[in-house]
Amino acid sequence: MSDDAVAGDRSAAADREAATERAVRESYDRHTTVIARTVVRVVVPIILVTAVGLLLQGHNRPGGGFIGAVLTATAFVLVYVIFGMEYLQDDFLGLRAADGGSHAAVEYYRWLFAAGLALAAGSGMAPLIAGLPFLTQAVLFLHHIPLYGEFELASAFAFDLGVYLTVVGGLLTVLGEVGSE
Repeated sequence: MSDDAVAGDRSAAADREAATERAVRESYDRHTTVIARTVVRVVVPIILVTAVGLLLQGHNRPGGGFIGAVLTATAFVLVYVIFGMEYLQDDFLGLRAADGGSHAAVEYYRWLFAAGLALAAGSGMAPLIAGLPFLTQAVLFLHHIPLYGEFELASAFAFDLGVYLTVVGGLLTVLGEVGSE
């Protein structure tokens, strides 16, 4: 096969893929209102900032990894319901499907789940090395940080971050599997 024929085949495949993607997006545009799309574009960043805030304060106040992750997953579900799975994975999360499968990003979500589980378990077991009880917390105060002043860095944050990644990875895996059907 000549180089021109191969390039033509690739070009035709890319054109078909782009046409399919446009058709899916147009389908979602027909089935959702401008108001719903606009509200999601405004509300999702607010939800994500709130989720990060809850994650960051969780070791001292109510909040933490679990509720921050549930809020993050809620933002992703809103994007999925209004714009579709392809938009969520390709445009919103920046994950490109591999091997031609439109929902291959589920493997990434499973990796996120596993990494979070490893971080949470590792942060709980790390004190055991020093002869301390499981999940013992250590705190480090950082002083004179520009524009912030004093910052408290607690080892419990590693556990909260692990819980956050585990819950987000798990919920996105469920969303990806259900959304592909």
